Amino acid sequence: MAFTAKDVAALRAATGVGMMDCKRALEETDGDIDAAITYLREKGLTKAAERADRENNQGAIGLVVRGNVGAIVQLKSETDFVAGSDQFKNLVNDLAELVAIKGEAAVSERATELDDLKLTAKENIELGRVLRFEAPAGHVIDSYLHIQGGRGVNGVLVELDGGTNELAHEVAVHAGFTKPRYLVRDEVPADVVAAERSTLENLTRNEGKPEAAIAKIVEGRIGGFFRENCLVEQAYVKDDKQSIQQLVAPAKVVRFAQVTIG
Repeated sequence: MAFTAKDVAALRAATGVGMMDCKRALEETDGDIDAAITYLREKGLTKAAERADRENNQGAIGLVVRGNVGAIVQLKSETDFVAGSDQFKNLVNDLAELVAIKGEAAVSERATELDDLKLTAKENIELGRVLRFEAPAGHVIDSYLHIQGGRGVNGVLVELDGGTNELAHEVAVHAGFTKPRYLVRDEVPADVVAAERSTLENLTRNEGKPEAAIAKIVEGRIGGFFRENCLVEQAYVKDDKQSIQQLVAPAKVVRFAQVTIG
């Protein structure tokens, strides 16, 4: 019996199972929707769909740097017990390798293994962030991965224009601890700056500062906000007398990415 895209959508609406699994179920049952529902139940996929709304704040991070390419993959789970299993850690590391070699879309090649892991672990397991850096000639990429309980929980990639891998690694380690939100102040959204400015104005006024001095005080505090949240302006954790920008000079931090668990 033939089936259509509408049949696939109807099966998904009835079961909550992903489109590809619904299509596979219809293929296996010759387009019989009732039989396809039974098929999905027997495979345990409807139970997996029921778990999809459960919080999954745990997990592990796979991180790979191969020459001028770096990749990070975040795999999410409900518990650290599952995230610490060899099957889970091996999968996230394999996914990171795959992304480094083939690109971000390549994670789809391991969809079956991801579904199998959902079934065996009986948790809401899903891919989180997947990203890849590829640096041009003259640039370097390095990384930092914080390990906790045998799994990666805080991964950072840094790309420098100039400099060395050792220097890029130092910046990555720094970012791993300070967790900057932005690279440079120009990346901070205008509404974020406006909200911070409003908060600081109210704070300064409530401290009883003279009205005539408030604007200058707030401007200084906004500068402090940028120094706290923008990577290149942060004080280097190993020597707070210099900023990250000064640390890497004459090289330049082109971009960074940080992915964390929890």
